Amino acid sequence: MPSHFIVFVFLAIAAIVLGLGLLAHRAAKKRREALAAWAAARNWHFTEAHVSSFDERFPHFTQLNQGDRRYAYNVMRGREGARSALAFDYHYQTYSTDSKGRRTTHHHEFSAVIVDSGLQLTPLVVRAEGFFDKVKGAFGWDDIDFESAEFSRQFWVTSPDKRWAFDVLPQTTLELLLESPRFALQFEPGSHVIAARSGKFTVPQIEEALALVIGVLDRIPRDIATARQA
Repeated sequence: MPSHFIVFVFLAIAAIVLGLGLLAHRAAKKRREALAAWAAARNWHFTEAHVSSFDERFPHFTQLNQGDRRYAYNVMRGREGARSALAFDYHYQTYSTDSKGRRTTHHHEFSAVIVDSGLQLTPLVVRAEGFFDKVKGAFGWDDIDFESAEFSRQFWVTSPDKRWAFDVLPQTTLELLLESPRFALQFEPGSHVIAARSGKFTVPQIEEALALVIGVLDRIPRDIATARQA
C-alpha cells in the first residue's frame, strides 16, 4: 500500500476525530449555557466546577458511590417550593483488563436531582423493573408487590420495612409513577430523595425528575409525614 495513501487515511481519521470532538465540545457548551440560564431563571445557584464531596455527603445513595474519581459538576442548588433541591451531572470511573493484561479506563456520566424531604425517611428504592429483576424474582429474590398488578409488573420496589413502603406509596403515588417518565428513586435513611437514570438530563428532564420527587413526597399521607418531621 503506497505510503501517501496511508498518510491520507491517517489524516482523514484524525480530521474526523477532531471534528467529532469539536461537535461534542460545542454541544456540551450549549447544554451548560442552557442549564445556567434555567438555574438563573429560578434564582438557583449554578457552578460548572467539579465538586468531589457528594459521595461523602450522601453516602447511602448507591448511584454516587460507584467506581472512583467521583465528582459532580454543572451543579444547581435552590429551592423547589418549600424544599431545598440539587440538580447535577455526575462522573465516576471504572476499569477493565483484557486477556493481554491491558487496562482500560471507562468513564461514566449521568444526571440526578436530590430533594430534601424535611422528613425522617426509611430506605426505599423504586425503579423500573428490568430483565434481571424478573430472573431474581424467579429464584425467590422478589421485590415488594402492591395491590396494583400493573404497577408491580412495571416497577421494582425494595425496602427493609415493607409496611413503610406501603404507607409512603399509596395508590395515588402508584398512579403518578405509572404516568410519569421513568427515574430510579431512592430514599436515604435521612431526609433526602434522589432521582436518577443513565445519560444526562435535558432541562425538561430535570423538571420532570423534580416534579416526580415532589409529587411522591406530596402524596405521603399527612399523618405519616407529621409523625416523621425531621
